[in-house]
Amino acid sequence: MRIDIDKDVCIGAGQCALTAPDVFTQDDDGYGTVRPGREDGAGSPLAREAARACPVSAVTVTDPG
Repeated sequence: MRIDIDKDVCIGAGQCALTAPDVFTQDDDGYGTVRPGREDGAGSPLAREAARACPVSAVTVTDPG
């Protein structure tokens, strides 16, 4: 799994960090960011749910293929 946040789309709603705080956090400006070393989701079952919770679809979760 690979997790990315489109910084040009993110509005800082924080739903990703609220849904999967072990994978996501917010930067100093309030925008979502993936925690260092967690770009693969770190096995969190909530990573995909966090992507679905984003109101502007800035979070993408892809599977290597």
